[in-house]
Amino acid sequence: MSHGNAALTPRQRLRLARQVVDDGWSISAAADYFRVSYPTAAKWAKRYLELGPEGMADRSSRPHTHPNKTPQLVVKKIVHLRIKKRLGPVQIAGRLELPASTVHAVLVRCKLNRLSHVDVKTGEPARRYEHDKPGAMIHVDVKKLGNIPNGGGWRFVGREQGRQNRRSTPGLARSKHHHVLMRHAFVHTVIDDNSRVAYAEIHDDETAATAIGVLRRATSWFADRGVTVERVLSDNGPAYRSHAWRDACLELGIKPKRTRPYRPQTNGKIERFHRTMADGWAFTKHYNSGSSPWKWCNG
Repeated sequence: MSHGNAALTPRQRLRLARQVVDDGWSISAAADYFRVSYPTAAKWAKRYLELGPEGMADRSSRPHTHPNKTPQLVVKKIVHLRIKKRLGPVQIAGRLELPASTVHAVLVRCKLNRLSHVDVKTGEPARRYEHDKPGAMIHVDVKKLGNIPNGGGWRFVGREQGRQNRRSTPGLARSKHHHVLMRHAFVHTVIDDNSRVAYAEIHDDETAATAIGVLRRATSWFADRGVTVERVLSDNGPAYRSHAWRDACLELGIKPKRTRPYRPQTNGKIERFHRTMADGWAFTKHYNSGSSPWKWCNG
């Protein structure tokens, strides 16, 4: 595209070329009339003669050939080492005897410059998706966390002290081998696929009845914010495979969907949220009892 101070716009180029080719003007006369150099007038007259009016547009300055372009065979080797071996640009450059900057440029062009773009399990470029509006899809899952004995758990006080804290915590059941049973807390999480807004509740079990109650309250919570839930994606846990779950979804007007078995990446948004929740809340500090983190979360 011509810049603002160009002597010849595409329309002016066409006028110049027609006066030379169609009207018989000399190139010198046309150049003097349009106040451009002789080579410029000759160039546009030649373009018009060869290509017609379509030849008056600017051409790309990109060269026709790239003598220093990385050969395609080398590009394939770089991509193979990146995907299969997950090597960095410096390591790949060392193996192929190439400059690291060349390897990095190839990885950027192939969108493999960040390992987060590559699926850890398959080694293929990650295929990401996102529904176009809130409520089109929600993800549900349960995160199981061990209850904390009085005095703190083994993650912060060590295993020996942790066992002593378990034994000294009152009111705990014992197994047939007289082992203290701390039980677990189950964080039922619902997250919207589009907005990533999350809703969570903590319960003592992960039964179908509990999961259905969480779903009902979550859909009501989203509805209060103007979001209508259309589909729900879950794993293949017993609660989500039950007839009660199916009937509850039918009653709420929600289409239930389940992930492929042994493929948690399909429900990756909620899996990543659970990791963030564990790193930023559950395991981030020392809690003296099981009630402390749960009160903090519900508050």
